[in-house]
Formats: sequence, C-alpha cells, structure tokens
Amino acid sequence: MQEIFAAAQITLSLGILLYASWSDYKTREVSNRVWAVYAPIALALSLAGLLLYEPSQLPFYGLSFGVTAGLALLLFYAGGFGGADSKALMCIALALPFAPLALFTPLLAGAVSPTSQVIFPITIFGNAVLFAAASAIYMVLRNVVWHKKTKTKMFQGTLASESIGKKFLVLITGYKMSVAKVKAKWHIFPMEDVDDCQVTLKRKLLVVPHDEGRDKIVERLSDASEAGKIDAYVWATPGLPMLIFVTLGLVVALLFGDVVWLLVRFVLGA
Repeated sequence: MQEIFAAAQITLSLGILLYASWSDYKTREVSNRVWAVYAPIALALSLAGLLLYEPSQLPFYGLSFGVTAGLALLLFYAGGFGGADSKALMCIALALPFAPLALFTPLLAGAVSPTSQVIFPITIFGNAVLFAAASAIYMVLRNVVWHKKTKTKMFQGTLASESIGKKFLVLITGYKMSVAKVKAKWHIFPMEDVDDCQVTLKRKLLVVPHDEGRDKIVERLSDASEAGKIDAYVWATPGLPMLIFVTLGLVVALLFGDVVWLLVRFVLGA
C-alpha cells in the first residue's frame, strides 16, 4: 500500500510538471491554478503515507520542505528563478520529500546521495542546474561556428569595451540573431541595448534580460539597425524555460539518481 502512495506522488508530479513545462515553453507563463491543484494534493498524499506508515519521518518531511522552500525563495528574490520555477520546486518538496527508493532504484550504482534520502528536491534541483549548464556548451559552439562562418567579430563597436565577465555570460547564454527575428519572436530576449543620447551611439550588453521594457529595447535596436548605426545582428537569448530542466532533473533523479553526486565521486575517485 505504501508503494501505491509513492506511485501516486510520482505520477502527480510528472503529470503536473510536464504540463507546466509545455505551458512555459509555449506561452512563457504557467497559471497559478496549476500549483493550486498540485500543492494540496501533494501534501495530502505525503501526509497520509507518512502518518499511516512512517510517522517518525514527519519532522524530516518538514525539514525537507523548509530547506527547499528557503532555497526556492532565495533564488527567486535573487533573480535566478522565475515565480513558476520556485513554486514548482516547493510543490515537489510537498510531493516527493525523500527519494522514492521503494519504487525506483537508480540504475547507476552509488547514485543515491545522502541528500536524496533526506531532501530529494535538492537532488532534482542539482540535476536541473547541471542540464541547464550543459546547454551553455551548445551556445558556445553555435557562436564559434557563426564567427567562423561570417568572419565577423562577436563584439563590435562599443561592445568590445564591455567586461570579460559580461562577454562570457553572453557567450554561454545567447547567440547572434537578426533584429528582425528578435522583433518577430516575442519569446526571444535581446541581450544588448543602444544608447543614442551621446554623440556616438553606444551599444551595451544586457547580462540578465527581463520582460519589462523588452519591446522598447527591440524598437531601439531596430531603429538603429535601419538607420545603419549598427549591423543587422544583435545578441539575444531564447530564454529556455527552467521548468523543462526541472522536469528532466526529476526523471533523471528517479532513473539514474543524483548526477551531481556521481560527478563529485568520480572527480574524487570515491
């Protein structure tokens, strides 16, 4: 019977996260109704399972949720997570506070980290961050290919004077795209802006693009391009939804375990 509760928690979580990921990808929005449905059902299933079979684990359930919620809120207010990402992580903590080893034994030996057994959402989060970081490899390769193909400098004009740190972050999170395409695709965010108030037009990098003011920035870039003040290609990012990586992190955690833990053990030779 305990396995039935675990199966229900996993099925609920995967179903909700898959829908939320699809919604986030298509519209860059996830209705709060999704989390309003997910949270109470997750809480009811977890409490019922613990009260019936493992009441001694209730304090650890509170610990798992508390640590996860604290991390989610910290990331949200620091600008590293969107609202939907933070809510998803907290809901996961309500549904799957501990690794469901009764149903899923990771295929890789030694993949169950101490964290997984006490705060499973942190394992999911670690996997998600790792996969999100891996996308940076694609961005860098794409930028190198573009540079070789077009024989054009990656950072032209006043962009060349930007800091190495900003250039690096732009290289791993964005790529060159025509202003017209950025203007046409609402989910693409410009990673640079122009300041035409000076005698010489100044281009500057935007390391953390935001929804607010996007259209105005695109218009400024478009006007500058049409006037011949900048070329037709600017830095932009597709802003791939983090929820996709969170969902992938959960699936991988169930099947293969804590990937970050495995990498650490490999590096340390443990």
